[in-house]
Amino acid sequence: MSRRRQIYEGKAKVLFEGPEPGTLVQYFKDDASAFNNQKRGTITGKGVLNNRISEYLMSRLAEIGIPTHFVRRLNMREQLVREVEIIPIGVVVRNIAAGSLSERLGIAEGTALPRSIIEYYLKKDELGDPLVSEEHITAFGWASTHDLDEIVQIALRVNDFLTGLFLGISIRLIDFKLEFGRLYTDDEVRIVIADEISPDNCRLWDARTNEKMDKDRFRQDLGRVEEGYREVARRLGILPEGGPVDFKAPRLVQ
Repeated sequence: MSRRRQIYEGKAKVLFEGPEPGTLVQYFKDDASAFNNQKRGTITGKGVLNNRISEYLMSRLAEIGIPTHFVRRLNMREQLVREVEIIPIGVVVRNIAAGSLSERLGIAEGTALPRSIIEYYLKKDELGDPLVSEEHITAFGWASTHDLDEIVQIALRVNDFLTGLFLGISIRLIDFKLEFGRLYTDDEVRIVIADEISPDNCRLWDARTNEKMDKDRFRQDLGRVEEGYREVARRLGILPEGGPVDFKAPRLVQ
């Protein structure tokens, strides 16, 4: 394995220095966490599946002109991405009541919302990623009004596209979280989608049975967690031949 300098390690991924300036290698782990890291575990093969699923979805978004940090998949667990300045806000788009929305507002899980709702969460583990408003975001300088306008426009386009894509394979897109970053080029700054799009940050239910096919299977101890991820990949037509295989992380240079 090649030696690479580690830039950052999160709950589900590791970022390494890329092969050329302005790039990073994003490595997908099998680690799983929930409830602000209070629950931890391993989902065998999750990294391989999320790498393939995110590659596919990011590529499809690029085809309709939605900017992302994704460049290309390198192998079963790694992809090349552009280095961006992460905006410290998680953007959640909700179509159906579930998770914290149901708990906060007392709305039964599975209730269709009158329209898609966008929520913002400050990315700060020690505070439990609190819900924040646009006023908080602009007042504290986490993003500008112009940034938020772009973010909302992109998020709604992603929602429209992914809702249709998943319905085509009999999956309901309940909600999902996006991360955004600023991509600096010679003459401009662009807001682009960063991180990943996978069953780790999307709620996906079977359209006929409402069976959960995402990380809620881990959160709620429903069992057969990997099978849910595999079924999403299978319906998208991207399940690796013979199923997920492992790929070890490169040796690190500190």
